[in-house]
Amino acid sequence: MMSEALLFLLDVVLQSFAAILLLRFHLQWLRAPLRNPIGEFVMVFTDFLVLRARRYVPSAWGFDTSTLLLALLVETLYLAGVMLIQGYIGHFFPLAGLLLLAAVKLLKISLYLLMGAVFAQAILSWVNPHTPVSQILNVITYRFLQPLRRIVPMVGTVDLSSMVLLILCQLVMMVPLGMVERLALSLF
Repeated sequence: MMSEALLFLLDVVLQSFAAILLLRFHLQWLRAPLRNPIGEFVMVFTDFLVLRARRYVPSAWGFDTSTLLLALLVETLYLAGVMLIQGYIGHFFPLAGLLLLAAVKLLKISLYLLMGAVFAQAILSWVNPHTPVSQILNVITYRFLQPLRRIVPMVGTVDLSSMVLLILCQLVMMVPLGMVERLALSLF
């Protein structure tokens, strides 16, 4: 009973914080405008840690590497905590497997963030297409939907590229990421 409560707290605190850090990384990578409710929330929630880390970890190739490394660190701490609570880590500490598994989990979270943005964009296009959040959702999804829109024909006025993107994201999580996840778990 106590282990379930600890696992729940790890999920709520560390897993969520890793997702928010990863969202910050993606928003900066996609050059999304941060003057909206989502961007301001992400910046305020993560500034206390990211601004300190930027003193020591410089940006590389235009990427906010300090935020990405913080997300990897938080996800690694989350996985280590889960494995300790569940009793998987014994006398040795499998750092290579833990880091590989954390990287796979971050890729999965990235795909879930993309899928959530596509889904929210579809819902908002029906309900309120001019909300301030729709601009950031457009920036997040544009790079992924635009190549599909060239290939997937519209059916009447319905754009099926969003559905194709959701299917592709699921397939990427199942096949290549699933294989790498099994490889990472075999290192334990």
